[in-house]
Amino acid sequence: MRFKAVIALLTMSTISMAQGVIDVHSHIITPEFLSALESEGRLMDEGFPLPKYNAEAHLKWMDEAGVQTSVLTLAAPQPESAQVVRSTNEAAAQLKQEHPDRFLFCAALPLPDVDAAIREAVYALDTLKADGIKLATNVQGQYLGAPELDTLFAVLNERKAVVILHPHRPEPVNPQVMQQTPLAMQEYLSETTRAVSNMISRNVLARYSNVKVVVPHCGAYLPLSVPRMKSLAPVMQANKMVGNIDWDANLAALYYDLAGAHSPEVIRMLLTITTPDHLLYGSDYPYVAQQVLTQSLQRMRQYLAAEPDLAPFREMILHKNAEWLMGRAQTKADVNTNGGNMICRLAEIEVYPEHLAEYLSYANEVDRLSVERESGVVCLFPMQSAEDSTKIRILEIYASEQAYQQHLKTDHFLRYKQGTMHMVKSLSLPTMLPLDPDAMRLIFKKQR
Repeated sequence: MRFKAVIALLTMSTISMAQGVIDVHSHIITPEFLSALESEGRLMDEGFPLPKYNAEAHLKWMDEAGVQTSVLTLAAPQPESAQVVRSTNEAAAQLKQEHPDRFLFCAALPLPDVDAAIREAVYALDTLKADGIKLATNVQGQYLGAPELDTLFAVLNERKAVVILHPHRPEPVNPQVMQQTPLAMQEYLSETTRAVSNMISRNVLARYSNVKVVVPHCGAYLPLSVPRMKSLAPVMQANKMVGNIDWDANLAALYYDLAGAHSPEVIRMLLTITTPDHLLYGSDYPYVAQQVLTQSLQRMRQYLAAEPDLAPFREMILHKNAEWLMGRAQTKADVNTNGGNMICRLAEIEVYPEHLAEYLSYANEVDRLSVERESGVVCLFPMQSAEDSTKIRILEIYASEQAYQQHLKTDHFLRYKQGTMHMVKSLSLPTMLPLDPDAMRLIFKKQR
């Protein structure tokens, strides 16, 4: 009980000192947008009424919850009028101008008219200074990944645009499906997975590699679908249904917001297909009650501080990754709390006795290959307790945060991680701060 009390106190202390959160998943709902949908008879297109929105209430919730900046995007459904899309983008730009430290925005586009969408993207990015582009999973049945959208992605690629995805009602849709299970409960996850899978199967994200795409709602079903796609790809290719897929390049373009049912387990599942520098906080404001959002963010802060394997990434998830992605930091090294200095960790691992020999083989291989092949890995030195051979300690030293993140993406690390998950009884990854950073550098300058 005393241990839990200490953890709770440390958690609350950490929360009080944390910098403001960046929310990459929030929506703007303007009166013009609502009026247009009403005149089109489409207020219930998504199966539920749109919530009310005003900037004052949004800012009040942000202040109460500790959110420094919110990224605004247009809610579903997509209005038919290009002028309504333009007016919404201009309203979001006005909010950003009035509150430059509190609001960013990703502009909507008047799809399925690709030429009009390109014109609006250029205007929004160049004139309105939009921070990115919001794309629906589909508009009137035109799904992301469709060949006719390649010209749009070429323009976004030239401007190194951030794209925030959001699911819309599938087209076509069986109304009975919506009556039995509301879209937000299940079909939105399918829609997101479908759109991203379409882009991957056509190498859209690999071919337009300057575009960074934020996938909503904890990655939808992608942690399950990506391994399935990989396993089925050879059969599909043999039947000329898809071509060669550059999995690494496609997946490298994807970032994931944690709006919705986040948890330590969900984050760990996402980390099977991505790395911690690609995870972002998202609220889904104003679709969820403010009290629920505040409690949800508080819970995230607590488990990110308390869970040993996730704690090193707390600040990255809450704000640092978004600072880099949204252009608030010039490089990923700029958001590193160590200012680009060396990172030291002492991994504390306990292995099940029946797996000890196999684990040691994996550990020795990954440590040797990492030091040999990665210039940013200064030291990975595994040690075994003389009193208890199942207790392993690994001294880890990386040249920088960027070097550490790159290490997590290597084939040899992923092989180690996936191969030993069932062998490890417990794992702790505390980050150690050197008492004298200059002395550390002197150590590595010494010649043998």
